Amino acid sequence: MQDESENTPAAEPAASAWIVPPWFHTKEFMRHFIGYLTNDMLMTMRRLCSEWLEILDEVVDEKVESGVMIVVGGNDLSYEEADISVYEAEALRERRALVTQVIFLLNITKVGKDACFYASMLVTVDIPEGITIIGDYSFFDCKSLKEIKFPTSLTSIGRASFCQCSGLEEVDLLHTNVRELGTWAFKGCTSLREMKIPDSLQKFGHCAFFNCYRLVPLGIETYNNNAVVTYLRSIQ
Repeated sequence: MQDESENTPAAEPAASAWIVPPWFHTKEFMRHFIGYLTNDMLMTMRRLCSEWLEILDEVVDEKVESGVMIVVGGNDLSYEEADISVYEAEALRERRALVTQVIFLLNITKVGKDACFYASMLVTVDIPEGITIIGDYSFFDCKSLKEIKFPTSLTSIGRASFCQCSGLEEVDLLHTNVRELGTWAFKGCTSLREMKIPDSLQKFGHCAFFNCYRLVPLGIETYNNNAVVTYLRSIQ
């Protein structure tokens, strides 16, 4: 009887493990390599190790200096960070003043707290589909902001999200599923003259429209949410 093992092909020798060349971990190579990465990949690579984090943070800084901000559903450039010093906070605020464009990374569902805080040169924002929450103070004091495109997926706008956006003239939420406006959500939007809101919007924080005096006729107090909303719905 023939031994079956005689017909069994011999196993090929295991491939030798790839040896990482020493230059692979040099900062020069890292800087070259990340030039081929998308913005989404940049933020993923930051989590690999401290060496990549250091190099990639330089890239994020460069993007802010050139006028582009990356929003990651929290934002690594948050104005409020643990143990941040007064000096560092002021430096972040100065960097925010350079921002003219915002990039929202894929697969995020929230614009994080303070995401574009004090981005005073930002003019237009297109918030992509899939985002459901705009966090507290996310566009606070963006004085040059004139146009915002909201996604249908939106369900909540947080506390003071667009507070003091004094250049904002129109807000259209009619196509969204927003259910809640936080306290002071649009407070101090002194140029706001038109706002469309959906029937789904039923919950309002304190003084959501305070000092939006161009939004309603004389006789309607802007601190009175019910009066403002009743008027807005009557003219839609």
